Amino acid sequence: VQLQASGGGSVQPGGSLRLSCEVSGLSLRYYAIAWYRQAPGKEREGVACINGAGATDYEDSVKGRFAVARDNAKNMGYLQMNHLKPEDTAVYLCAAELAQCDHLLALWVRPGNWGQGTLVTVSS
Repeated sequence: VQLQASGGGSVQPGGSLRLSCEVSGLSLRYYAIAWYRQAPGKEREGVACINGAGATDYEDSVKGRFAVARDNAKNMGYLQMNHLKPEDTAVYLCAAELAQCDHLLALWVRPGNWGQGTLVTVSS
């Protein structure tokens, strides 16, 4: 299984970015896709997740600003990030697991494959 997150970049506060997660080596249909981030000097944290049925879950600080989506036909996951804040600055990574979203976001279930992340920098 390989995962590749992309779409990061530098934006000003209030800006938007759309991250993509390309998954290969498995069929995503029944997997939850989870997004994580890790800021310098901080622990990795779960940000957003979408399960195989399309139900979503979010970390409190991103609710109402971020939206997670998936395209099973393309084996892709997406994270639309709006109203970005400087504290959103981090490396963002994706994971695909057969697990519940709340367990994944809390890292009670730790993904076995993170793939390469993408850097998001929010700064004026």
